[in-house]
Amino acid sequence: MKTIPEYGRPYDEVLKALDEYGMDDPDYKDKKTWSLVYYKDAEYTHFLAEAYEKYMSANGLNPTAFKSLKRFENDIVAFTAELLHAGEQAAGCVTSCGTESCMLAVKTYRDWARKEKGIKKPEMIVCETAHVAWFKGAEYFGVKIHTVPVDKDWKIDINAVKRKINKNTIMLLGAAPEYPHGIIDDICALGELGIKHNIPVHVDACVGGYLLPFMVQAGADLPPFDFLVPGVTSMSADIHKYGFASKGCSCILYKNLDLFKYQCFVHPNWPGGLFASPAFLGTRPGGAYAAAWAAIQANGRQGYIEMAKQTMANADRIREGIRSFEELEIIGDPKCSLVAYRSKDPYNVNIFAVGDIMQEKGWHIDRLIHPDGLHAMITCSHDDAIDRYFADLREAVDAVKGKPELALKGEAATYSTVGHIPLLGMVRSSVLNVFSQSYEISKGLIDISDSTQVTGGGMLDKITNKLVMADLKKPGSVKKLVNGAKAAGVIGASAAAVGTAFAIAKKKIKK
Repeated sequence: MKTIPEYGRPYDEVLKALDEYGMDDPDYKDKKTWSLVYYKDAEYTHFLAEAYEKYMSANGLNPTAFKSLKRFENDIVAFTAELLHAGEQAAGCVTSCGTESCMLAVKTYRDWARKEKGIKKPEMIVCETAHVAWFKGAEYFGVKIHTVPVDKDWKIDINAVKRKINKNTIMLLGAAPEYPHGIIDDICALGELGIKHNIPVHVDACVGGYLLPFMVQAGADLPPFDFLVPGVTSMSADIHKYGFASKGCSCILYKNLDLFKYQCFVHPNWPGGLFASPAFLGTRPGGAYAAAWAAIQANGRQGYIEMAKQTMANADRIREGIRSFEELEIIGDPKCSLVAYRSKDPYNVNIFAVGDIMQEKGWHIDRLIHPDGLHAMITCSHDDAIDRYFADLREAVDAVKGKPELALKGEAATYSTVGHIPLLGMVRSSVLNVFSQSYEISKGLIDISDSTQVTGGGMLDKITNKLVMADLKKPGSVKKLVNGAKAAGVIGASAAAVGTAFAIAKKKIKK
């Protein structure tokens, strides 16, 4: 068990140890990371670090103490409001991340609906492609979540939304864009429904909030997505994404102060004094506010427009490159910086196996499920990495072609299991055990290349592998099989019952 050192170590020794800890991290400075990081260059990063350092110890907990931080926040919120056409009556605050922004909206509309409409059993409607933060918020705040499918264009299915609206609906959600495939939902249609039923509409622009407006200013033809759309009542936008601020800075905006008040927390009777807070955090890191303000000032409107142009050019190259592969296809018709692609023949070219080989070559790429795919989050800095990316992707596709067994090896096996075995209770329980154990003091790091952590190993692992291969060969067959077993009462809640059901199905799968 590692403990605090008995005596302090020299600063240079500690800094060297920090570098060593990062040896296995994604190589984002070499532009080989396609998610998580929004990196510009070393000089810019050093500038943000200097801005952060100036206010590193400042605390935004009390806005009457560090008045500088409240000025930074006011400027950031005003700039974001201008960008998203929120108007002068808008109100909002800086948050720590997109997840906090999204969860705050859930809390706000739950409380608004309780006070204004008397709703005691709140429900919300989101697309299946909505960011997981919304599912987290629903779970944390006791809101029933209705998930609707995508339509033929991979946008939220508006007709499905209409069918789900009821007297307990507290909010509708659209994305600009959604993270998995980079598709902008039909915000206008959602706004119309919001007005018709007096239901708030939130637009999750955590990814696109600091990119889409500048794409439009650069000449891109995009569908309406912001406060100009009638019915939109709130938006979230991450400054630490395409705003190129340092990590820990997002923004949430409401159409008016009346809505924003439901987000705030006030406790007037605490012995420690009057307490009021606009968001989740108590201590609010001054460095993040300062770096975000500095990023906006240093880049300026024209700087952001130029970065948007470069991002668009890079995204066009990625889309063109993917389309040049006869084995691959883009999912949907993404208009901005996120691109997802899949295999046209999942059995003969397993996309997760392709991802494993790309990872071995040093690329950090997200995997997708429903459908299986790989994901690229493209920035203005990726221009000199694109040719290298496609050279390695060509080798990776050729290496897995005609080798379906690779779907059962490495991380591909884990993602294949999660993506093709429709027993969410079993998968959730297994993932929870593996994930939570990594936070136990005596445990090490998570290894998702071991798929038996999901299946439990043994006979169940073998049968699961057969089901995965069958579903790759004939997509949808396992879901139909399992649903039939459930309807017949064969599958129960326990892993043993699941194993029994799979064993019964084994002969059918072999065919």
